[in-house]
Amino acid sequence: MHHNQEIFTELSLVLVIVAGISVVMRMLRQPLILGYILSGIVVGPLLLDLIHAKEAFDGFSQIGIALLLFIIGLGMNAGVIRSLGKVSITTAAIIFTLVGGSGVFAAYLLGFDIKTALVMGIALFFSSTILILKVLSDKREVSRLHGQIAIGVILVDDIVATLAIVFVTAASSGGANVGDLLSLLAKAGGLGLLLYVAGALIIPRFSKVLAKNQELLFVFAVAWGFGIASLFGLAGFSHEVGALFAGVSLAGLPYAMEMGTRLKPLRDFFVVLFFVTLGERFIFDDFAATLIPALVLSAIVLIGKPLFTMATLGGLGYTKLTSFKAGIHLSQISEFSIVLVVIATQTGLISARAASIMTLVALITIAVSSYLMKYDDPLYRRFHKALSIFERRNPTERKQKRGLYTAILFGYHHGGHEFLNLFRDMKQRYLVVDYNPEVIEHLESQGIRHAYGDATDTEFLEEINAGHANFVASTIIDRRVNMQLLTYLHRYSEEITFICHARTYEDALELYEHGAAYVILPRFLGSEYITSHIKRYGMDKKAFEGFRARHIVSIGKAAVENG
Repeated sequence: MHHNQEIFTELSLVLVIVAGISVVMRMLRQPLILGYILSGIVVGPLLLDLIHAKEAFDGFSQIGIALLLFIIGLGMNAGVIRSLGKVSITTAAIIFTLVGGSGVFAAYLLGFDIKTALVMGIALFFSSTILILKVLSDKREVSRLHGQIAIGVILVDDIVATLAIVFVTAASSGGANVGDLLSLLAKAGGLGLLLYVAGALIIPRFSKVLAKNQELLFVFAVAWGFGIASLFGLAGFSHEVGALFAGVSLAGLPYAMEMGTRLKPLRDFFVVLFFVTLGERFIFDDFAATLIPALVLSAIVLIGKPLFTMATLGGLGYTKLTSFKAGIHLSQISEFSIVLVVIATQTGLISARAASIMTLVALITIAVSSYLMKYDDPLYRRFHKALSIFERRNPTERKQKRGLYTAILFGYHHGGHEFLNLFRDMKQRYLVVDYNPEVIEHLESQGIRHAYGDATDTEFLEEINAGHANFVASTIIDRRVNMQLLTYLHRYSEEITFICHARTYEDALELYEHGAAYVILPRFLGSEYITSHIKRYGMDKKAFEGFRARHIVSIGKAAVENG
């Protein structure tokens, strides 16, 4: 009981300090991730030394990483992964050769023996999986081409990382064991087969049952993500890779997006603790002797990785914008880089001084990279002319569809099919959203573009880019739902045409007061009449002005007559 109380107290104190520093960082318009790392340094042994239940905080960190990668996997498309496999491997190979080689050369010139230089050079190759995915997720750029390429590269990183651990451990005990590598490959094949069978054949058979109960859907998602991550860990791979592929195996389900949105608040909590724990680990025995080597190696990472990435992607036919953004997102070393060097130090393979240097390199590169990723658009606008050297005269990059819909329908019942026919007749790129698993199954069987989610869930609305639609219709009769949806849409533009249903005169007048283009009351006019009006006059909000004004007068009179 005393130990549990100690963990609770430490966690509470840490969260209070994180909240305070985060508020300051927000006021200063600085990346919050830096605030979390700074909080870790403050609560760590360098200053307050508040964290003593280190195993508990390490466990929190692993949960955060697993949740982040699982959610990313839920939103990934297996086809995209396959199509970007070649470019990801090629880019990773170039970075490994040139950045790793430069790191080995620089470390050797700085006075390290060849073994230490080799390990430090390999450590410079890895980019931070959790930092990159956190930033891409926060900026909603996971599905963008540069985001997909960066994710592909860090997947290759994780594979190399697993092999590096095997070799470092083997080298410390006298030599590499080919049997261990063959065993890893066999396990990888078995796990891949398991995920394919479960994700494609078994889980879809009872997914509708899960979706009927939101708590059950949440519990299943957590259990599947953590269970598969643990299986990968037992097989000798990283939990991170396991969590990512656990998500990918469910990405084809119609309820994958809803799983992701329900897990995000839990993810955010544990990811904060990951960065705090990362900051808490920064300890320097001799800062003066560590600084110069760390600055040299940091320069190789911050300059070399973006340049080599841009040159590689430019040569493969990608635009300078995609190449620049992908390079910027890879411009740091990984938390795994520190782990690799620490393991090599503990086994006596390399000198202990290397761990302190790589810790400082991680701090410098993660800090600078956070700013680069936050301001990548302004940086691109400033240097785009000079970046033309990294682009072919005729780039062959394929344009990605960004999932933008001109028309969105919330709720398929109560006349939803009328709006669907309207969208098809007017050749709109549409999306139908519903929260009923049986409706989703029907839409899927009919080949209707759909998404399963809650119209009041802001995270979900962001995922489907609802704020970028021109026309939104809701057949949902609940006033609260329609008010929340209308408020969300008007944050983006008050010119979005929003048509909805209402149950009472009072509800309709309130929705009109807040900017609805038209409110359908079944006792007046139904969906069929409204869709006919739209076909004749168009979807623009101005086309409803006279129609809307007359309807408000009619509703007002009816409300008075009905007392």
